[in-house]
Amino acid sequence: MERRQFLQAGLVSAASGMSGAALAQAWPGRPIKWILSQPAGSGPDILARFVADNVSRRIGQPIVVDNRPGGQNVIGAQAAMRSPADGYTFYYATTAAMVTNVFTFKALPYDPEKDFTPVRLIGRSPFVIAAGSSFGGASLADAIAAAKSQPEKLAIATEGPKTFSGMLADSFAAMAGIKFTHVPYNKAPDAIQDVIGGRVDFICLPEAALLSYIRSGQIKALAVSTAQRTANLPSVPTLSETFSGFEYSGWNGLFAPAGTPKDIVDHMSRELEVVLKQPDVVQRLQTLGSLAETKMSVAEFEVFMRSERTRWAGIVKAIGIKPE
Repeated sequence: MERRQFLQAGLVSAASGMSGAALAQAWPGRPIKWILSQPAGSGPDILARFVADNVSRRIGQPIVVDNRPGGQNVIGAQAAMRSPADGYTFYYATTAAMVTNVFTFKALPYDPEKDFTPVRLIGRSPFVIAAGSSFGGASLADAIAAAKSQPEKLAIATEGPKTFSGMLADSFAAMAGIKFTHVPYNKAPDAIQDVIGGRVDFICLPEAALLSYIRSGQIKALAVSTAQRTANLPSVPTLSETFSGFEYSGWNGLFAPAGTPKDIVDHMSRELEVVLKQPDVVQRLQTLGSLAETKMSVAEFEVFMRSERTRWAGIVKAIGIKPE
Protein backbone atom coordinates (compact mmCIF):
# COMPACT_ATOMS: atom_id res chain seq x y z
CA MET A 1 0.00 0.00 0.00
CA GLU A 2 2.73 2.41 0.98
CA ARG A 3 4.64 1.62 -2.23
CA ARG A 4 1.52 2.24 -4.37
CA GLN A 5 0.87 5.57 -2.62
CA PHE A 6 4.51 6.59 -3.15
CA LEU A 7 4.27 5.79 -6.88
CA GLN A 8 0.98 7.66 -7.21
CA ALA A 9 2.49 10.71 -5.49
CA GLY A 10 5.46 10.60 -7.86
CA LEU A 11 3.17 10.39 -10.89
CA VAL A 12 1.12 13.36 -9.67
CA SER A 13 4.30 15.34 -9.07
CA ALA A 14 5.66 14.51 -12.52
CA ALA A 15 2.35 15.39 -14.15
CA SER A 16 2.32 18.73 -12.36
CA GLY A 17 5.84 19.47 -13.56
CA MET A 18 4.94 18.55 -17.12
CA SER A 19 1.85 20.74 -16.91
CA GLY A 20 3.94 23.74 -15.84
CA ALA A 21 6.47 23.13 -18.60
CA ALA A 22 3.73 22.68 -21.16
CA LEU A 23 2.14 25.95 -20.02
CA ALA A 24 5.40 27.84 -20.49
CA GLN A 25 6.00 26.22 -23.89
CA ALA A 26 2.47 27.06 -25.04
CA TRP A 27 2.78 30.71 -24.03
CA PRO A 28 1.44 32.90 -25.45
CA GLY A 29 -1.85 31.22 -26.26
CA ARG A 30 -3.99 34.36 -26.30
CA PRO A 31 -3.68 38.18 -26.45
CA ILE A 32 -1.45 39.94 -23.92
CA LYS A 33 -2.08 43.20 -22.09
CA TRP A 34 0.44 45.92 -21.27
CA ILE A 35 -0.92 48.31 -18.65
CA LEU A 36 0.34 51.89 -18.97
CA SER A 37 -0.03 54.68 -16.39
CA GLN A 38 -0.09 57.47 -19.00
CA PRO A 39 -2.93 58.63 -21.27
CA ALA A 40 -3.37 57.72 -24.91
CA GLY A 41 -1.31 59.94 -27.19
CA SER A 42 1.35 60.73 -24.57
CA GLY A 43 5.05 60.08 -25.20
CA PRO A 44 5.16 56.83 -23.17
CA ASP A 45 1.97 55.67 -24.90
CA ILE A 46 3.44 56.17 -28.38
CA LEU A 47 6.61 54.33 -27.34
CA ALA A 48 4.71 51.47 -25.69
CA ARG A 49 2.46 50.91 -28.70
CA PHE A 50 5.36 50.94 -31.14
CA VAL A 51 7.38 48.42 -29.12
CA ALA A 52 4.29 46.29 -28.44
CA ASP A 53 3.44 46.09 -32.16
CA ASN A 54 6.94 44.85 -32.96
CA VAL A 55 6.91 42.23 -30.18
CA SER A 56 3.41 41.16 -31.19
CA ARG A 57 4.57 40.28 -34.70
CA ARG A 58 7.29 38.05 -33.23
CA ILE A 59 5.13 36.13 -30.74
CA GLY A 60 2.08 35.79 -32.99
CA GLN A 61 -0.39 37.29 -30.52
CA PRO A 62 -1.83 40.81 -30.18
CA ILE A 63 -0.46 43.01 -27.38
CA VAL A 64 -3.08 45.46 -26.19
CA VAL A 65 -1.92 48.66 -24.46
CA ASP A 66 -4.37 49.42 -21.65
CA ASN A 67 -4.15 53.08 -20.54
CA ARG A 68 -4.77 53.64 -16.82
CA PRO A 69 -3.63 57.25 -16.21
CA GLY A 70 -3.96 59.22 -12.99
CA GLY A 71 -2.70 59.47 -9.45
CA GLN A 72 0.93 60.00 -10.50
CA ASN A 73 1.10 56.44 -11.86
CA VAL A 74 -0.64 54.91 -8.84
CA ILE A 75 -3.82 53.87 -10.68
CA GLY A 76 -1.96 51.99 -13.40
CA ALA A 77 0.54 50.42 -11.01
CA GLN A 78 -2.22 49.12 -8.74
CA ALA A 79 -4.13 47.68 -11.69
CA ALA A 80 -1.00 45.84 -12.84
CA MET A 81 -0.12 44.69 -9.33
CA ARG A 82 -3.59 43.17 -8.86
CA SER A 83 -3.58 41.37 -12.22
CA PRO A 84 -3.14 37.59 -12.41
CA ALA A 85 0.53 36.55 -12.51
CA ASP A 86 -0.09 34.28 -15.49
CA GLY A 87 2.07 35.95 -18.14
CA TYR A 88 -0.81 37.72 -19.87
CA THR A 89 -0.57 41.07 -18.10
CA PHE A 90 2.53 43.26 -17.88
CA TYR A 91 3.22 46.79 -16.67
CA TYR A 92 4.96 49.21 -19.04
CA ALA A 93 6.40 51.60 -16.45
CA THR A 94 8.49 54.73 -16.15
CA THR A 95 11.13 55.78 -13.61
CA ALA A 96 8.54 57.71 -11.62
CA ALA A 97 6.27 54.70 -11.13
CA MET A 98 9.00 52.25 -10.14
CA VAL A 99 11.55 54.43 -8.34
CA THR A 100 10.86 58.07 -7.55
CA ASN A 101 7.31 57.57 -6.25
CA VAL A 102 8.85 55.61 -3.39
CA PHE A 103 10.52 58.82 -2.20
CA THR A 104 7.78 61.36 -2.96
CA PHE A 105 4.81 59.52 -1.38
CA LYS A 106 4.48 59.07 2.38
CA ALA A 107 2.36 55.98 1.82
CA LEU A 108 2.60 54.37 -1.61
CA PRO A 109 -0.18 51.78 -2.09
CA TYR A 110 2.11 49.40 -3.96
CA ASP A 111 5.67 48.22 -3.48
CA PRO A 112 7.66 48.41 -6.74
CA GLU A 113 10.25 45.96 -5.43
CA LYS A 114 7.95 43.33 -3.92
CA ASP A 115 4.90 43.58 -6.18
CA PHE A 116 6.67 43.41 -9.54
CA THR A 117 9.27 41.34 -11.36
CA PRO A 118 11.60 43.23 -13.74
CA VAL A 119 11.39 41.93 -17.32
CA ARG A 120 13.50 44.32 -19.38
CA LEU A 121 14.74 47.87 -19.64
CA ILE A 122 13.49 49.25 -22.96
CA GLY A 123 14.91 52.74 -23.37
CA ARG A 124 16.33 55.83 -21.70
CA SER A 125 15.02 59.34 -22.27
CA PRO A 126 17.41 62.31 -22.29
CA PHE A 127 16.30 65.59 -20.71
CA VAL A 128 17.42 69.02 -21.85
CA ILE A 129 18.02 72.27 -19.98
CA ALA A 130 17.31 75.10 -22.38
CA ALA A 131 16.65 78.84 -22.55
CA GLY A 132 14.44 81.08 -24.64
CA SER A 133 15.99 82.67 -27.71
CA SER A 134 15.93 86.04 -25.92
CA PHE A 135 18.48 84.78 -23.35
CA GLY A 136 21.68 86.71 -23.93
CA GLY A 137 24.01 83.83 -23.17
CA ALA A 138 24.85 80.80 -25.25
CA SER A 139 26.09 78.18 -22.77
CA LEU A 140 25.39 76.45 -19.49
CA ALA A 141 28.15 78.54 -17.90
CA ASP A 142 26.34 81.70 -19.03
CA ALA A 143 23.10 80.46 -17.45
CA ILE A 144 24.87 79.69 -14.16
CA ALA A 145 26.51 83.13 -14.14
CA ALA A 146 23.18 84.83 -14.83
CA ALA A 147 21.48 82.89 -12.02
CA LYS A 148 24.27 83.75 -9.57
CA SER A 149 24.00 87.43 -10.41
CA GLN A 150 20.21 87.38 -9.80
CA PRO A 151 19.55 84.91 -6.95
CA GLU A 152 16.09 83.31 -7.18
CA LYS A 153 14.94 85.89 -9.74
CA LEU A 154 15.29 83.70 -12.81
CA ALA A 155 12.53 81.17 -13.42
CA ILE A 156 12.61 77.66 -14.83
CA ALA A 157 9.63 75.83 -16.33
CA THR A 158 9.20 72.20 -15.33
CA GLU A 159 6.39 69.72 -14.82
CA GLY A 160 6.55 70.44 -11.07
CA PRO A 161 9.16 70.25 -8.28
CA LYS A 162 8.45 66.58 -7.50
CA THR A 163 8.36 65.44 -11.11
CA PHE A 164 11.32 64.08 -13.02
CA SER A 165 12.02 67.39 -14.79
CA GLY A 166 11.58 69.36 -11.56
CA MET A 167 14.02 67.18 -9.65
CA LEU A 168 16.55 67.42 -12.48
CA ALA A 169 16.29 71.23 -12.39
CA ASP A 170 16.85 71.20 -8.63
CA SER A 171 19.76 68.75 -8.90
CA PHE A 172 21.44 70.95 -11.47
CA ALA A 173 20.84 74.06 -9.36
CA ALA A 174 22.26 72.37 -6.24
CA MET A 175 25.43 71.34 -8.07
CA ALA A 176 25.84 74.80 -9.59
CA GLY A 177 25.18 76.59 -6.30
CA ILE A 178 22.26 78.56 -7.71
CA LYS A 179 18.52 78.86 -7.10
CA PHE A 180 15.70 79.15 -9.61
CA THR A 181 12.07 80.00 -9.12
CA HIS A 182 10.03 76.96 -10.16
CA VAL A 183 7.13 77.52 -12.54
CA PRO A 184 5.20 74.22 -12.76
CA TYR A 185 3.13 73.35 -15.83
CA ASN A 186 0.61 70.60 -16.39
CA LYS A 187 1.16 70.68 -20.15
CA ALA A 188 4.54 70.84 -21.88
CA PRO A 189 3.31 72.98 -24.83
CA ASP A 190 2.24 75.73 -22.40
CA ALA A 191 5.67 75.74 -20.75
CA ILE A 192 7.42 75.84 -24.12
CA GLN A 193 5.35 78.77 -25.37
CA ASP A 194 6.07 80.76 -22.21
CA VAL A 195 9.81 80.20 -22.62
CA ILE A 196 9.67 81.16 -26.29
CA GLY A 197 7.67 84.26 -25.35
CA GLY A 198 10.19 85.27 -22.70
CA ARG A 199 7.77 84.94 -19.78
CA VAL A 200 9.98 82.23 -18.23
CA ASP A 201 13.78 82.21 -18.51
CA PHE A 202 14.67 78.52 -18.70
CA ILE A 203 13.01 75.16 -19.22
CA CYS A 204 13.77 71.54 -18.36
CA LEU A 205 11.86 68.86 -20.29
CA PRO A 206 12.51 65.63 -22.23
CA GLU A 207 14.51 66.05 -25.41
CA ALA A 208 11.59 64.76 -27.48
CA ALA A 209 9.36 67.62 -26.29
CA LEU A 210 11.91 70.33 -27.09
CA LEU A 211 13.73 69.01 -30.16
CA SER A 212 11.73 70.71 -32.91
CA TYR A 213 11.89 74.08 -31.11
CA ILE A 214 15.65 73.73 -30.64
CA ARG A 215 16.15 72.92 -34.30
CA SER A 216 14.03 75.91 -35.36
CA GLY A 217 16.06 78.24 -33.14
CA GLN A 218 13.14 79.20 -30.90
CA ILE A 219 14.84 77.65 -27.88
CA LYS A 220 18.57 77.37 -27.05
CA ALA A 221 19.69 73.99 -25.75
CA LEU A 222 22.30 74.43 -23.00
CA ALA A 223 22.90 70.85 -21.85
CA VAL A 224 21.58 67.29 -22.08
CA SER A 225 21.27 65.06 -19.03
CA THR A 226 22.68 61.78 -20.37
CA ALA A 227 26.26 60.61 -19.83
CA GLN A 228 27.06 61.03 -23.54
CA ARG A 229 25.89 63.58 -26.07
CA THR A 230 22.81 62.49 -27.95
CA ALA A 231 22.55 61.71 -31.67
CA ASN A 232 19.76 64.27 -32.04
CA LEU A 233 21.82 67.09 -30.45
CA PRO A 234 25.48 66.18 -31.02
CA SER A 235 26.73 69.75 -30.55
CA VAL A 236 24.99 70.22 -27.18
CA PRO A 237 27.24 69.35 -24.22
CA THR A 238 26.22 67.02 -21.41
CA LEU A 239 25.80 68.14 -17.82
CA SER A 240 28.59 65.70 -16.95
CA GLU A 241 31.02 67.79 -19.00
CA THR A 242 30.55 70.50 -16.38
CA PHE A 243 29.71 68.30 -13.38
CA SER A 244 31.82 65.17 -13.66
CA GLY A 245 29.97 61.88 -13.38
CA PHE A 246 26.49 63.39 -13.37
CA GLU A 247 23.89 61.44 -15.32
CA TYR A 248 20.15 61.87 -15.15
CA SER A 249 17.79 60.24 -17.60
CA GLY A 250 14.31 58.89 -17.45
CA TRP A 251 13.68 55.36 -18.61
CA ASN A 252 10.87 52.97 -19.44
CA GLY A 253 10.78 49.26 -18.90
CA LEU A 254 8.51 46.25 -18.77
CA PHE A 255 7.55 44.55 -15.50
CA ALA A 256 5.35 41.59 -14.61
CA PRO A 257 3.19 41.06 -11.51
CA ALA A 258 5.20 39.26 -8.82
CA GLY A 259 4.88 35.49 -9.17
CA THR A 260 4.75 35.43 -12.97
CA PRO A 261 6.50 32.21 -14.14
CA LYS A 262 10.20 32.77 -14.73
CA ASP A 263 10.12 30.98 -18.10
CA ILE A 264 7.57 33.48 -19.35
CA VAL A 265 9.46 36.48 -17.96
CA ASP A 266 12.64 35.23 -19.67
CA HIS A 267 10.75 34.58 -22.92
CA MET A 268 9.30 38.10 -23.05
CA SER A 269 12.70 39.58 -22.18
CA ARG A 270 14.37 37.69 -25.05
CA GLU A 271 11.71 38.82 -27.52
CA LEU A 272 12.20 42.42 -26.44
CA GLU A 273 15.96 42.14 -26.85
CA VAL A 274 15.60 40.92 -30.44
CA VAL A 275 13.20 43.77 -31.25
CA LEU A 276 15.36 46.44 -29.61
CA LYS A 277 18.41 45.40 -31.64
CA GLN A 278 16.66 45.99 -34.97
CA PRO A 279 18.12 49.10 -36.66
CA ASP A 280 14.73 50.45 -37.72
CA VAL A 281 13.43 50.12 -34.16
CA VAL A 282 16.53 51.87 -32.75
CA GLN A 283 16.06 54.70 -35.25
CA ARG A 284 12.34 55.07 -34.55
CA LEU A 285 12.87 55.13 -30.78
CA GLN A 286 15.54 57.79 -31.23
CA THR A 287 13.06 59.88 -33.21
CA LEU A 288 10.61 59.49 -30.34
CA GLY A 289 13.23 60.64 -27.83
CA SER A 290 14.24 57.29 -26.38
CA LEU A 291 17.64 55.60 -26.57
CA ALA A 292 17.02 51.88 -27.11
CA GLU A 293 18.59 49.58 -24.52
CA THR A 294 19.91 46.90 -26.84
CA LYS A 295 21.33 44.49 -24.25
CA MET A 296 20.18 43.84 -20.70
CA SER A 297 19.19 40.48 -19.26
CA VAL A 298 16.54 39.98 -16.58
CA ALA A 299 19.28 39.58 -13.95
CA GLU A 300 21.04 42.75 -15.15
CA PHE A 301 17.75 44.65 -15.04
CA GLU A 302 17.24 43.54 -11.44
CA VAL A 303 20.71 44.89 -10.56
CA PHE A 304 19.93 48.11 -12.42
CA MET A 305 16.71 48.56 -10.45
CA ARG A 306 18.52 48.17 -7.13
CA SER A 307 21.14 50.72 -8.17
CA GLU A 308 18.43 53.16 -9.33
CA ARG A 309 16.69 53.02 -5.96
CA THR A 310 19.96 53.71 -4.18
CA ARG A 311 20.86 56.53 -6.57
CA TRP A 312 17.48 58.22 -6.31
CA ALA A 313 17.46 58.00 -2.54
CA GLY A 314 20.62 60.12 -2.63
CA ILE A 315 19.24 62.60 -5.18
CA VAL A 316 16.01 63.15 -3.24
CA LYS A 317 17.93 63.66 -0.01
CA ALA A 318 20.35 66.11 -1.64
CA ILE A 319 17.60 68.36 -3.03
CA GLY A 320 15.45 68.16 0.11
CA ILE A 321 12.30 66.56 -1.31
CA LYS A 322 9.75 65.77 1.41
CA PRO A 323 7.27 62.96 0.81
CA GLU A 324 3.58 63.86 0.89
